[in-house]
Amino acid sequence: MKAAKTAVLSAPSPFCLEGIPFTEMLTSPHVRQAPSVQVLMFKVLAALMPGIALYVWFFGAGILVNIAIASAAALAGEAAMLAIRGKPVKLFLADGSALVTAWLLALTFPPVAPWWIPVVGSLFAIVVVKHLYGGVGQNPFNPAMAGFCAMIVAFPALMSQWPPVGLDFAVQLKLILGGERAVDAISSATPLDTLRTALRSVGSGATVPSVLATHPVFGTFGGRGWEWIALGYLAGGLWLLQQRVMTWHVPVAFIVTLTAVAGVFHLADPHGFAPPLFHLGAGGALLGAFFIATDPVSGATTPRGKLIYAAGIALISYMIRAFGAYPDGVAFAVLLMNICVPLIDMSTQPPVFGHKSGRSKTS
Repeated sequence: MKAAKTAVLSAPSPFCLEGIPFTEMLTSPHVRQAPSVQVLMFKVLAALMPGIALYVWFFGAGILVNIAIASAAALAGEAAMLAIRGKPVKLFLADGSALVTAWLLALTFPPVAPWWIPVVGSLFAIVVVKHLYGGVGQNPFNPAMAGFCAMIVAFPALMSQWPPVGLDFAVQLKLILGGERAVDAISSATPLDTLRTALRSVGSGATVPSVLATHPVFGTFGGRGWEWIALGYLAGGLWLLQQRVMTWHVPVAFIVTLTAVAGVFHLADPHGFAPPLFHLGAGGALLGAFFIATDPVSGATTPRGKLIYAAGIALISYMIRAFGAYPDGVAFAVLLMNICVPLIDMSTQPPVFGHKSGRSKTS
């Protein structure tokens, strides 16, 4: 009888709870196993696909070449550092974290950046920012954003050369591989940079409505093409939320704060400051909200801390966009808030069970 009962309990059952087979719930501790780093990283890569597809549609396949170059450099740097540190190369190389860094880095670079820009940026992100701090899970700064900031500070001219919509792929490939960089082929600029330059031109008399209505780089509510790419990132980010790869705190706090701050300035001076929808659809705002600020290693970990962290990134990003020297400040804002993460986490710890404050009392 006991053997029969055991056989019944061990038999497969079609019933499950939230995707957990019934047979797995018969043994303690009844806690679902956390997904591996590899699964999480490849879900992030999959979520980037809609934005990348729209990027290719509007700006050509040059971005795919840069993604491939950045990925190869990141994997090579990862393998070399793992071997030097005596870590299992195959195990850590397959977790996908280096690929996520490379893809995010490449998506922030101009799609016609020369091949050595993504190589140097990826190696800096992986070797210096990631492994010199101890490897995956130990880096205090976001590797992709640190790599981007290093490149834009070191090579500002090359990092500001963006192609116009519809540039032929053969021309893009020639530029990437080191061909002559003709001014007319790369004279376009990002929508944020175009608006900032127009408003700051002495004697131009330009206003936000006039610039947005007359310049071909702008689309319906953001940059031409960029607004659709932003929607692609939004779709991928919402899927990550549905998959519970991240919590809602960071993307919601980022978007709400950026919208609120931009809305206040726009209401105060509609001729001098762009509306909130423009800021969401004209730069890396949604990429930052769902894929960059949500980095679990370099970001805040407590629920309240995530809200403060993301709101700080959005606020600093807007201030750099509106008053700073760089057209888009998401990367710099992320690194500045990375510095504040230890203080944010320490100040927002939830109360310890049995105590009124977040710190436990010692006798």
